[in-house]
Amino acid sequence: MKHQDMRRRIAHAAARILAEDSSLDYGSAKRKAARQLGAPDSGSLPDNQQVEEALRSYQALYQADETRAQLLLLRQVAIEYMERLADFDPHLTGAVLNGTAGRHTIINLQLFTDRQKDVEFLLMALAVPYQTAEHRTTDSPARIFPRFAIDDPRASIELIVYPATELRGMKRLQADGRPRRVRLAQARTLA
Repeated sequence: MKHQDMRRRIAHAAARILAEDSSLDYGSAKRKAARQLGAPDSGSLPDNQQVEEALRSYQALYQADETRAQLLLLRQVAIEYMERLADFDPHLTGAVLNGTAGRHTIINLQLFTDRQKDVEFLLMALAVPYQTAEHRTTDSPARIFPRFAIDDPRASIELIVYPATELRGMKRLQADGRPRRVRLAQARTLA
């Protein structure tokens, strides 16, 4: 029972960390929370679903109005960029999709196209400030995909560009049955 209690405590501490600094990912927040609680062994770490549930509870208690307004803004910005990038089959994913976005949350968009260079050409034509980088997947670090970080004054946007064939192999649903990503038409229903 102590093990489960520690997992719950770590999940809630990680949720508080994420709510206050949403620039961290779930894994980093869990490890930081475990260190703060004196439980450095990874056997006590909760899964991401437990942390997400704790984050929803924290936001509902302490940040309800701010979270609701911020989420609405981020979803509107996401839809705007998805419309601009419609030729590249954009998918919304992450905290803006699942409803746990906070004040520092980055909008995560995945693009699926065989014309990867055209994405950068479009960004140049839109005259939005952006930076390029690489994205490596955790399950296959040898595979590298283009990543663009857009610096919009309303929110930061991260684009990861995958070949069109990658979409077939990616999981569509999370463990709890909710979608991992949604296309533009589905994203419009969220806002």
